[in-house]
Amino acid sequence: MLKNIFFVFLFSFSALLHAEEKGYDTLSPPQPVKNPAKVEVIEFFWYGCPHCYNLEPYLNKWLENKPANVEFIRQPAAFSKVWADHAKAYYVAETLGVVDKLHGDLFEVIQKDPQKSLRTDEQLLAFFTAKGVDKAKVEEAIGSFMVDTKVRQAKVTPARYGLTGVPALIVNGKYKITGRLAGSHENMITVLEKLIAEETKAANK
Repeated sequence: MLKNIFFVFLFSFSALLHAEEKGYDTLSPPQPVKNPAKVEVIEFFWYGCPHCYNLEPYLNKWLENKPANVEFIRQPAAFSKVWADHAKAYYVAETLGVVDKLHGDLFEVIQKDPQKSLRTDEQLLAFFTAKGVDKAKVEEAIGSFMVDTKVRQAKVTPARYGLTGVPALIVNGKYKITGRLAGSHENMITVLEKLIAEETKAANK
């Protein structure tokens, strides 16, 4: 019995070391992608996560020259009530069509102004209207069934990819890149570009 446990531990430890050497881990089983004609990249994040906040400049720089064959998807993770509240902020912005405009602002407020943590509907309403979004549209988005459904999905989606924390980048439903595996935010992008190139090459064969 102890011998079996030792070999299981040794195998798991060896797999972890190998993943850290590569900077990513392989998902088993692979997860389906929304558009098989593209290389899908999913960013799992939480607005309250300082590591996610620090990854943003590197990710934004990469997005400026994102390959045309890459489909980039932002995906809030909701591991707790606080995370779910912040996922709601994202999905309200998405419903209003202002994610690209206000994604960075949401990070800034939640990271730097605890008094405006955007955890209540009142705080969300105040934030979006202050940014010039129509009050009636904000209220409609906050109370919408679609936003509620997406927040519920954000609570269960990370488990499909074996995630227990963020930030994480998922490439084509096959590979998981985390800061721990890659060693730094900068290297997360380096590993991401390498995996995209490999997936692109494989698709073109």
